[in-house]
Amino acid sequence: MEDGLEERLARLERRVERLEGRDEPAADASEPLPGDVFWALNELKVRVAEPGAVMFTGTVDLPTGEHYEWQEGRTADELLGTDWGDLAPALAALSHPVRLLLLQEILRGARTTAELGKHERLGTTGQLYHHLRALVTAGWLRAGARGTYTVPGERVVPLLAVLAAVRR
Repeated sequence: MEDGLEERLARLERRVERLEGRDEPAADASEPLPGDVFWALNELKVRVAEPGAVMFTGTVDLPTGEHYEWQEGRTADELLGTDWGDLAPALAALSHPVRLLLLQEILRGARTTAELGKHERLGTTGQLYHHLRALVTAGWLRAGARGTYTVPGERVVPLLAVLAAVRR
């Protein structure tokens, strides 16, 4: 079997195992997964003393076939004791609709400046490069050879967690 085919088969097997582990799939993102709604919170409380902690985790299969799993947690003391101003550049990079669209398109599979440049909402070539540079500088994108861009694997789940946090 080719390497690519073996990896795709292994990824499909993992997805089937995860899907079979659920009683029934959630109808939409606003519905909780079956079982104890606060299972992650309850486990976090067992593992972390007062004044608590914040954690995010995720498992993501992108339309490109890439699979990412990530978990990160911070104590409340650590978060409250941090200078939040130091985090402003990373958040500011996400604060423009074109940059969010760029990230979305890259996660969907458009990886080159030529592919991205075809999208009518991404502006002129100069504007496109301006926004790509801002995302690379903030660490939300990684620039590769021949004008290719990817969201670093360690940023996929955190990016989706930020987006989930700001939804109303």
